[in-house]
Amino acid sequence: MGRIIAGAAGGRSLSSVPGTATRPTTDRVKEALFSRLEAWDVLTDARVIDLFAGSGGLGVEAASRGARSVVLVDQAEAAVKVCRANAKIVNQALARDAVTVHRGTAKSALDSSTLGSSFTLAFLDPPYPMTEEELADILERLALRLEPEATIVVERSQRSPEPRWAAGMQRRAEKKYGEARVWFADFDATEDDDAAR
Repeated sequence: MGRIIAGAAGGRSLSSVPGTATRPTTDRVKEALFSRLEAWDVLTDARVIDLFAGSGGLGVEAASRGARSVVLVDQAEAAVKVCRANAKIVNQALARDAVTVHRGTAKSALDSSTLGSSFTLAFLDPPYPMTEEELADILERLALRLEPEATIVVERSQRSPEPRWAAGMQRRAEKKYGEARVWFADFDATEDDDAAR
């Protein structure tokens, strides 16, 4: 069972998805990841999408640490149920509905008009068996929903190659944590516009 590490809901325990279908980010990795995001000052007032949310641990941590809004996305019924429970924990601590849950695939969520505005921070922790082509397609769709200067965080197996970033995305940093490798990328839509001129 994980927990919310810091912020308004810090210390509260989170429910986890039963079975082995999901791979929650460990508290050690989560702390390192969020320390970096806080150093870059991308959490305060962020509009976050957490694709392949699993238990929603990354998204609710972002909300606890100052994100304005968070959308947790997962297609598995068990994961969605846990996401809703964990969203309730942080929403109660914040006394507002900062975290919402969307049941569906990453592709359907990004193609949906019901998710609201565009995002300034995106977490992608897809299943390790996902192919690089599938991930690249999702990153292309994500790029259409990002604000200028958005941050993208991708967690994969340490044996995975660097993601094939969409136009406008550029790697900022990379870090290995045990079996996991995390890439951070910046998004600048004007880069693609400039190239087209």
